[in-house]
Amino acid sequence: MANADIGLIGLAVMGQNLVLNMADHGYRVAVFNRTTSRVDEFLEGPARGQSITGCHSLEDLVQSLSRPRKVMLMVKAGAVVDEFIEALVPLLEPGDVIIDGGNSHYPDSTRRTRELREHGLLFVGTGISGGEEGARHGPSIMPGGDPEAWPLVREIFQAIAAEVDGEPCCRWIGPDGAGHFVKMVHNGIEYGDMQLISEAYALMDRALGMDHDAMAGTFAHWNQGVLDSYLIDITADILAAREEDGTALVTRILDTAGQKGTGKWTGISALELGVPLTLIGEAVFARALSALKDERVYAAGVLGSPPRAASASPASEALAGHLNALHDALYASKIISYAQGFMLMREAARTHGWELNYGDVALIWRGGCIIRSTFLNDIKAAYDKDPQITNLVLDDFFARALRQAEPGWRRAVTLAVERAIPTPAFASALAYFDGYRSERLPANLLQAQRDYFGAHMYERVDHPRGTFFHTDWTGRGGSVASSTYEV
Repeated sequence: MANADIGLIGLAVMGQNLVLNMADHGYRVAVFNRTTSRVDEFLEGPARGQSITGCHSLEDLVQSLSRPRKVMLMVKAGAVVDEFIEALVPLLEPGDVIIDGGNSHYPDSTRRTRELREHGLLFVGTGISGGEEGARHGPSIMPGGDPEAWPLVREIFQAIAAEVDGEPCCRWIGPDGAGHFVKMVHNGIEYGDMQLISEAYALMDRALGMDHDAMAGTFAHWNQGVLDSYLIDITADILAAREEDGTALVTRILDTAGQKGTGKWTGISALELGVPLTLIGEAVFARALSALKDERVYAAGVLGSPPRAASASPASEALAGHLNALHDALYASKIISYAQGFMLMREAARTHGWELNYGDVALIWRGGCIIRSTFLNDIKAAYDKDPQITNLVLDDFFARALRQAEPGWRRAVTLAVERAIPTPAFASALAYFDGYRSERLPANLLQAQRDYFGAHMYERVDHPRGTFFHTDWTGRGGSVASSTYEV
């Protein structure tokens, strides 16, 4: 009987929790998994008694759906998504919708939108953030693709999304791969946030000599102010966790960080679009460096390791001053990270012809997702005030916050350099801040070098922009200039 509101393929943790979330909101869901035994296990377990129908073939799944059919894929990104789409196309009819809810690369979503349109089918590539808890109780959802599909999926998506101040954390992002692009940037910012917090932890531990109870208390305190966020909150919990012998659990975890690739995609997109996404790039490289564990251990023996600080007195006035500086460095660097991420989205929108609503992006990130924070309200306010602002650091609120945080920010980075503690995210954020507000950078020398060895030409400050010159620097080069100024 064709009465299910939506079908879902892929019953791993995220898929199962989304199905249960939909059922909780009164939707009838049909499910399929390539390993069909998982369908039966799900129906006999978490889905028992719910408005959920199990299917053992794609044909059964499609036949169980009411028209226009909506089929959601929660499978591994890449070839597997294409395989399921290829199998579904002959079974569906014009006007039906295929939804990809995985972490797909946005160019794939652009391609799939256009290919399925040729078959009369509508495609939605949607980012979903919040992990298994968010999927179950309310994630942040970032749909893009064929605009004609949005009215057909809007009710379900906004019903199951997280809510903040009565607003669902789900808005239509834009055409083609826009939804997955915004999710990719979200994940890149997540990399940056996590790296910044880890660098603050390293300074507390190795430079300030704080014990883990004191660190946990500090992060819990910070979570009551401008740094209030999910990641700060869980960091306090992590630092407070203990083994049975009383040892801080985090000290027993191997210091090699994994990654699934979305941060790398963000960095690659920034390079392709010419956006200085320095902090997120450093966060990705920091994970890559952490993976060289054996080499780092060997290098420590050859090059030496910096000494650890002695244990700090909790009541020390010096410690309080360092922590205030560290707080300001974390806050200011976070502002830079988000400003760079929104710059990347702005350039992508210009390049791909998308009309992104950046205030809506900030709004849907306020709940359900990993980077949810009070801070996003300030970003929403900035775009409400000036939707065309070129960079968040130019907003009055953020410009004032950066100026106020600057002394502590510099103090924290200086402390890291003095104590030989790597803080690439803090330092790159500060370098970007200084570079962005510099009226003159040393790129004039760089351009002269390019003209010297490659005749790439240069512009002059005493002539109109767009007028190019070449110098025969050696007297042997002649007057011929390269046409590749942009190289």
